[in-house]
Amino acid sequence: MDIAFSPCPNDTFVFHAWVHGLIEGAPALNVTYADIDKTNNWAAKGKGPEVQKISYAALPWVLNEYALIPCGGALGRGCGPLVLTKDKLRDASFLSGKRVAVPSEKSTAYLLFRLWTSQLVPEGIGEIIVMPFDEIMPAVRDGKIDAGLVIHEARFTYQNYELNLMADLGHWWEEDTGLPIPLGAIIAHRSLNHKAIEKWVRASVEYAWAHPAVSQKYVMEHAQELSLEVAKSHIDLYVNEFTRELGKDGYAAVKSLLGRAMEEGLVPEFDLNKL
Repeated sequence: MDIAFSPCPNDTFVFHAWVHGLIEGAPALNVTYADIDKTNNWAAKGKGPEVQKISYAALPWVLNEYALIPCGGALGRGCGPLVLTKDKLRDASFLSGKRVAVPSEKSTAYLLFRLWTSQLVPEGIGEIIVMPFDEIMPAVRDGKIDAGLVIHEARFTYQNYELNLMADLGHWWEEDTGLPIPLGAIIAHRSLNHKAIEKWVRASVEYAWAHPAVSQKYVMEHAQELSLEVAKSHIDLYVNEFTRELGKDGYAAVKSLLGRAMEEGLVPEFDLNKL
């Protein structure tokens, strides 16, 4: 079975057991390690592997071809994207007419950013530039862009680039809705046995929790620029009970995010009951 997910610690931790043949009855995996912008666009075009990790924000573009698997993804609290600047700036109006880098135009991070700026920067951003997420902080530091929207381990490392936090969009979302933040989703092609995939993904998550040391080498091989401490913090933040089971609150968060986005014309209209 072909699968694509990022080389980030939370994904490699979650899928380690399945990738290494430790899940009984699960087929062997052929893994493509890909940035979320690539998988978002592959899935939107009906291309790419049969199973993929994408942004929840990309779901409206993919649901004709793919189904949401309610486990293995990233959704939680205190784990949202950050808006970073070189100087200490707290007033979002600074962003009016400025150049802002984002990791993907179909990412949850960008969707939250659009919802946030529609409230606080009604005159609009100047230019949005899509960059691989690991290039954004150096670009802000070097003055190539005015602000950056960052995800993943940047939450723990942005101070190393002498950058400043303008806004925590996860905090904004949680205060506004009381719901967790839907970040990354696992999807599978509609031709596949979704119940079986759900079973194998959940078993891989549970194996990872039961044997955390076993996956460490694999995780660190793909997180070469991170220390073990940062990688563990990343896993602790993004792999949680929502990773085992999306559940009532998880589905409510996804429907709230995408429902708001549809109301503002930020994503294509679709039937929320298809989730």
